[in-house]
Amino acid sequence: MASLKELKGRINSVKSTQKITKAKQMVAAAKLRKAQAAAEAARPYASRLAEVMGSLAAKVAGQDNGPLLMRGTGSDQRHLLVVVNTDKGLCGGLNSNIVKEAKLQARALEAAGKTVSFYLVGKKGRAPIRRDYPNGIAAGYDTGNVRTPGFDEASAIARELLEMFEAGKFDVAHLVAPEFKNALTQLPVTTQIIPVPAPTNTPGSSGAIDAVVEYEPGEEEILEELLPRYVTTQLFGALLEREASEQGASMTAMDNATRNAGELINKLTIQYNRSRQAAITTELIEIIAGAEAL
Repeated sequence: MASLKELKGRINSVKSTQKITKAKQMVAAAKLRKAQAAAEAARPYASRLAEVMGSLAAKVAGQDNGPLLMRGTGSDQRHLLVVVNTDKGLCGGLNSNIVKEAKLQARALEAAGKTVSFYLVGKKGRAPIRRDYPNGIAAGYDTGNVRTPGFDEASAIARELLEMFEAGKFDVAHLVAPEFKNALTQLPVTTQIIPVPAPTNTPGSSGAIDAVVEYEPGEEEILEELLPRYVTTQLFGALLEREASEQGASMTAMDNATRNAGELINKLTIQYNRSRQAAITTELIEIIAGAEAL
């Protein structure tokens, strides 16, 4: 059984840890509102841009002289997974879930006979992916040197991906990033970003709206300008979703840690009081026995 001094030391240690987790929770809660607002504000723009790209893609579909980002390389053998992780820990299972989703997609592609490589954004996903795919990491981007990654970082990542695509290093690129739902739920989502996916016809949709839309100067010229911006916008949205997901997951994880620390403190305090009472009782018995012996 631990001594009274050891128990008191453990109680003080857990109390110090509880103060840290409580402070981390409050910081994450303060940052969450701003990050959530930024992520939600970017969604309508990204969604509308995707609709415009789909409309333009439908008009130039089948053209051999279309933009490379739209028509692709003509092959789908080499796939690149752009995995967006956080740079900091203490955010629960967020990063492990993203890595799990990336590995799941990689195994599915390999089972189909495809070649898979990784482009890693953020620090936390590098070690587990490198452990399973030591030779599969093509490149990466470090966002740890900026406080809040924004459009400049997304543009830099997009430029590097486009250069790799034009150099023929991959045929298809998929973006694996978290999608913020709320402080308790952040789901990893995989979407294709290169080449720009063709629109899908859903029930109830029709081409009547697109039929009356005319573009100036023309679909090809507009696509040449919008395609790189589309890739940048998707990456920018992923970075915003990552920030909101990180703060939400961190707030939830630190709240759970604070509660667990409180429960542990209560258990240790009860154990300390019982040990202290037992020691006092033993001393009283020894004093009484000694007095009777006299």
